[in-house]
Amino acid sequence: MAKPPTHGNGKQAVTHDMVVGLVGEIGNARLAAILAARPTLEDLEEAVAWAAGESDVMGEERLPLSGVAAQVYDILTADEDYYNDERS
Repeated sequence: MAKPPTHGNGKQAVTHDMVVGLVGEIGNARLAAILAARPTLEDLEEAVAWAAGESDVMGEERLPLSGVAAQVYDILTADEDYYNDERS
């Protein structure tokens, strides 16, 4: 069995199936933009949680998104109706 691709830091690279599994079906352009950002699974999970409003659980202690997670968040929320309609 082939090993999953990794980034230079040894963390597993996110695949098409991983994005669709966490985010659901999204447009090809948005999917390509997420993959081009080269997020780790942790980046993707964090961005999805923020986009879904789940980061509110941490309240004032949460840190602002930065780096690749912030890029993925921006891609996911570029169409605000996506999470308002699809995730409610």
